[in-house]
Amino acid sequence: MHSVHPDSFDERAVEAITTSTEAVAGLQEALTELGITLPSLGIDLLSCSRPLDPRPLIELGRCNLETAAALTAALRRVRAS
Repeated sequence: MHSVHPDSFDERAVEAITTSTEAVAGLQEALTELGITLPSLGIDLLSCSRPLDPRPLIELGRCNLETAAALTAALRRVRAS
């Protein structure tokens, strides 16, 4: 059985949140360059808090039909190139 040292947990959580924040910023920047905004884009903080093995998840959230269509078109353009 693994013991969880509080400092170790805190370091892992901080690293998971930092990595997630960078991923969200990068994704948001790339989407902005395509004229796409996902208003609910963010970090799922609960996924960053697993004591032994944080597995950060990014919440893409909800979007309207216009945004879904723009995202679909952008992905299809990338696939076609």
